[in-house]
Amino acid sequence: MSQDVSSHQDTSDQHQDTSAQPSFSLDFAYAHGTPLCEGDFRTEPEDFCVTEHLGFPLLGSGEHVYLNVKKVGENTHWVARRIAELAGVREMDVGYGGKKDRHAVTTQWFSVYMPKATSVDWQALNSSSVTLLNHTRHSAKLRRGDHAGNTFNIRLRNLSSIARESQSDSNYHISSGDWWQAVELRMNAILEQGVPNYFGEQRFGRGGANLVWAQRWLVDGEKIRDRQKRSMTLSAARSYLFNRVLSDRIDQGTWHQWFEGDVPVESGSGGISQSPTGPLWGRGRPLSSGQVVQWERQSLSSLKSWCDALEHQGLSQERRRLCLLPEEFQWQREENDLVLQFGLLSGEYATSVLREIARLKERSKAPPVI
Repeated sequence: MSQDVSSHQDTSDQHQDTSAQPSFSLDFAYAHGTPLCEGDFRTEPEDFCVTEHLGFPLLGSGEHVYLNVKKVGENTHWVARRIAELAGVREMDVGYGGKKDRHAVTTQWFSVYMPKATSVDWQALNSSSVTLLNHTRHSAKLRRGDHAGNTFNIRLRNLSSIARESQSDSNYHISSGDWWQAVELRMNAILEQGVPNYFGEQRFGRGGANLVWAQRWLVDGEKIRDRQKRSMTLSAARSYLFNRVLSDRIDQGTWHQWFEGDVPVESGSGGISQSPTGPLWGRGRPLSSGQVVQWERQSLSSLKSWCDALEHQGLSQERRRLCLLPEEFQWQREENDLVLQFGLLSGEYATSVLREIARLKERSKAPPVI
């Protein structure tokens, strides 16, 4: 799921009147303090570049054709549909690891189920916005979350300092020189300590619309007949509960600490990491215990009806790391722009890194999905 800024698109019903529904705060706690600066995000597709990494070798033979595709200004589903048409297969026979942003330059893999040695002119996929980089074969379909992670190259434009609003933020407007020095300190803190492993706000839909649907379905009993929308709503609900727990652990100052009763998870290298974790709610007894489970129950006490409903949906209890540590985190100032490069594991969000740095104005019209 890296974050890929990996489907995380807002596909909620925008014509539905949600004015009478409860609102859900997305104002989650910051680990390193409020953003020091503000600026523009994704002014041009080239400002947000994503390269997907499979993390496993392709065999060169098998029933599935693997295509490595670079796209600019196109969404993943559109490319998958184009591949299906070109190959003469069903859309469900085309797989991919995660949906990538439309308003970006992204490179990712697609798989096509073609057990027979059918001749296809894959170069016909090329256009002004799509480039086929290479193709080969493999033994298994590429499914959601199968990729190891993504590398991001991001440019934040026209940055300027923000007036601090509290005594803890020194209650002053940082001068130009001091501001860049403060940004440098913030970047080093992220390098050393990481950032909260929040699910990105895009998971919750525009204006939290997916959370409103979660309330209607899970609590009020309103039916959602569309299977994809049900899945999206369940994901939004579980993600919101996790973010609430993580936000409270940050406020407590315990998000970086391992406590008895916590639950280890597999690290990106395949080993077991004793990094503190939070709940992805589901049926059965909580996996955590002791002080940790008490904190989690306290954080979610006002959303117990959601927890109960998720258990009834048959989802299994899972855990997710509270801390996201960007890999090979690098940055460079170019006048008033900040250029970032880092890697994230599948399921981690680039926006979780960016929110700790700057308050950003989205310049693209396309909703982010990474």
